[in-house]
Amino acid sequence: MNPKAAGRRSKMAKAPHGAPPRSAPAKGRASRSSPDPLLAEFEADRAYKRSRLPASEVRDYEGRYELWDRASETALMVREPSPFHELPAEVLAALVERIASVRGKPIRCYGSMNLAVLDSDGRPKRIMQADQSLYLRPERANIVGRFAMVVGHNHYPDVVLEVDRSTDVRRHKLKLYEAWGFPEVWVEVPDESPRPRAKRGTTIHVLQGDAYAAVPESPAFLGWTAAEIHAALNEPRLSEATVAVLERVGAALGQREGTGPDDDPMLGPQRRRLREEMLAEELERRGRMIGRMVRSRGVAVAEHFPMQVPGFAAARVEAAVDAALACKDAADFAARLRGEEGG
Repeated sequence: MNPKAAGRRSKMAKAPHGAPPRSAPAKGRASRSSPDPLLAEFEADRAYKRSRLPASEVRDYEGRYELWDRASETALMVREPSPFHELPAEVLAALVERIASVRGKPIRCYGSMNLAVLDSDGRPKRIMQADQSLYLRPERANIVGRFAMVVGHNHYPDVVLEVDRSTDVRRHKLKLYEAWGFPEVWVEVPDESPRPRAKRGTTIHVLQGDAYAAVPESPAFLGWTAAEIHAALNEPRLSEATVAVLERVGAALGQREGTGPDDDPMLGPQRRRLREEMLAEELERRGRMIGRMVRSRGVAVAEHFPMQVPGFAAARVEAAVDAALACKDAADFAARLRGEEGG
């Protein structure tokens, strides 16, 4: 075994037991016990402050916290909350909406929903809140009650986003995500961060076996790279480069699903209307060309010829040109389009 990995496992083995599975279970699969980090590790971090939140109140609590622990009835919160901390999660939701439109199937964002571990009596033991939670297949979310996602019972989000503006989730929350078996976690350190030594960027952590590995691009959002995600989350406005990336990722997801923009409830009708308008414009242009050809031969035809001639709209361009060069009048033109010889 790798000495570094062995030391890490030895350290984690000293943590308390009772956490849900490290590997992501299918819905309904029984979870197994594995260690999770000590609450004291969070409390020692100056970025967090603790607040008492009784178990009797946690179900109805509507505030924002990072972690809640029943044993101590403690909720840990970011000490200095900032709108800049919430912004990347909101931006991601908007970006994903564009990807979903190109894909032709919805992608649901559940924000900072509760990610809960329950005991055998269905009571919460520990709750964690992400900054953003994404489901590529919303029907799998099965969101019921206050504890939106229960580890070991519900499908995991395909991606969870953690914004590391003033905190370092890799020291604390990422360990829990790993121990609980979340398949993919993005950690974003915004360009606007008060931590001078923090490396700005997005890191994509993917569960491989029992541990996370940092990878250059998202397995869930096919081909979306960490660098592209970070750039999109930090742009003051959507750039052409990011739009192209979103279209590429949406198209890749759609190809996998067998869907596309025409399946999107808003984009689909718009695209169909646009195609109809383009076809109408092309037909009108072709009609003007055929009319000029017929009139140049001295054949008298009506002002709107040949737009009202039966069969013109469906005729091949070559057939319409041949009829225009040989017809005696509008009726003869229509007959030639039907494949008849004029009188």
